[in-house]
Amino acid sequence: MKKLHLCILALCVLAFCQGCRKNSSRTTNETGRKKLRLAFVTNTTNDFWSIVRHGCDSAAWNLGNVKVDFRFFTNSTVEAQEAILSDLVASGVNGIAISPIDGEKETDFLNQIAAKTLLVCVDSDAANSKRVCFIGSDNVAAGKHAADLLKAALPQGGKVILCVGYPNAQNAKDRIQGIQDGLAGSKIQIIDTLADRTQTAIARKNAQDALAKYPDLAGMVGLYSYNGPAILAAVRGAGKAKLVKIVCFDDDSDTLAGIAAGDIYGTVVQLSTRIGSETITRMDRYLRGDKSQLSGGKILFNSIAFDKGKVDVIQAWRQNVLLP
Repeated sequence: MKKLHLCILALCVLAFCQGCRKNSSRTTNETGRKKLRLAFVTNTTNDFWSIVRHGCDSAAWNLGNVKVDFRFFTNSTVEAQEAILSDLVASGVNGIAISPIDGEKETDFLNQIAAKTLLVCVDSDAANSKRVCFIGSDNVAAGKHAADLLKAALPQGGKVILCVGYPNAQNAKDRIQGIQDGLAGSKIQIIDTLADRTQTAIARKNAQDALAKYPDLAGMVGLYSYNGPAILAAVRGAGKAKLVKIVCFDDDSDTLAGIAAGDIYGTVVQLSTRIGSETITRMDRYLRGDKSQLSGGKILFNSIAFDKGKVDVIQAWRQNVLLP
């Protein structure tokens, strides 16, 4: 009974932190205000972004005078992402939130966009650009959470591989830095980093090849949402479930099921709905005159590490909040 009460308490805390409720009422609905059109451009298509979109839609509904044009990015090139931004600016959007796939490479183009409309980066930054603000997880801290899960899963140490979509994306760099910092002094050794351009089939093939190449591999880390399920499929296919320890990011439904089954050790969950809702809310208020909403250059959120002992909490939250 005590354990049940603790789980319920943790669920309530998570739901509060996410800042998104099914039955929330509109906080402002002034009919005389100008209707704003804000755009949100992701860096891939997966469960993480679906939950972020839920937060964006909730904020738009609460604000009442905002329309969100949410674009799931299905390509894997800088040029394709830039084409979406050009189309959005041409259509007259009041502001754009984007997760750049290569912040450094896109800096000059993002500066052109920032000269024409409000630009913020979400999830992954382009710190050298003229974006007004970055909104997202503290990815270095999130990487340290992943390192803590790895150390718990591999107390004797061992060789591990990192799997990631865009290694040049700032969120990937920060997570890798956090993992490296967190593993310093341990017996866990990162022997390779495999990129897949956010293509699930490539991610699975990378994991399969790694398992064949390194028969003594002790663990694998998936840095993007889809990486966890891709690694899980490869490990199960190789007959190494529970032998190769898996740590990943985000709360993809297949990831959570893998944790419940004991085949994934744990995952680092971002406050995804809150990231979405805060982005839209702050952009709206900024455009209506409250410049403090995006001041300071960065708005960071914590993440939470979940293992098998806590996975029922996040599964219950998803059931309660995300399903209609």
